[in-house]
Amino acid sequence: MAQPQTPIQLGARVYAPIAARMIAGLAVVAAVMGSAVWTKRAGTLPALAGLERVVDGTPVEEPRITQASYAPESDFAPEPESIGTAPEIELVAIEDVTEQSPEWDAETRWFDGRPVRPSKVMVMKVTGYSPDSRSCGIYADGQTATLHSVWTNGMNLVAADPKVLPYGSMITVPGYANDQIVPVLDCGGAIKGSRLDLLFPTHRRALVWGVQTVRVTLWEYADGKPAPNPRKVR
Repeated sequence: MAQPQTPIQLGARVYAPIAARMIAGLAVVAAVMGSAVWTKRAGTLPALAGLERVVDGTPVEEPRITQASYAPESDFAPEPESIGTAPEIELVAIEDVTEQSPEWDAETRWFDGRPVRPSKVMVMKVTGYSPDSRSCGIYADGQTATLHSVWTNGMNLVAADPKVLPYGSMITVPGYANDQIVPVLDCGGAIKGSRLDLLFPTHRRALVWGVQTVRVTLWEYADGKPAPNPRKVR
């Protein structure tokens, strides 16, 4: 007949497997922690061989873990000192380099798209002529002395003595071309000194003008730029 077990014996029988499991679990944790430390230092996973655990008092062999390559943390995240800070952007004010054009009042007169102003007044003897042979004779070819067509400026142009009024001069003659500014683009054999010859589309209209003595106003460009070459402007 079996002898009854004491409480101590019963406790040892009940708690012995539990204690064995706890010890095996602690061994696994210690092995994993040791593997992590090794991996941190060496960069590879060590082989864990022969690691066993106990199930119901029976040792069970764990599967082997082979070595595997392990990328250190530096491969995934840059070192703190390599991050750096964004460079400061310096804002530079852009100077306004737009050329400021002078303001012209409503009284400013214009010719060929440029502002002009009066420069001189002359008293001159003024006649009229037509582009046909009755006024120009053999030179009735439809061109002026500066090689402009007689239709330039709407056939509103003047012949003058180039020594008195150079080609390209701008003038206004009261009663001619609605008092608009007209250019000097032609000359004539009889036009010498303080003489002007106004171009008209027909000989009859030239005769209607007749011969008049008037005050002629000379104009100049007011924008400070040189006058164009009258022989090149068409």
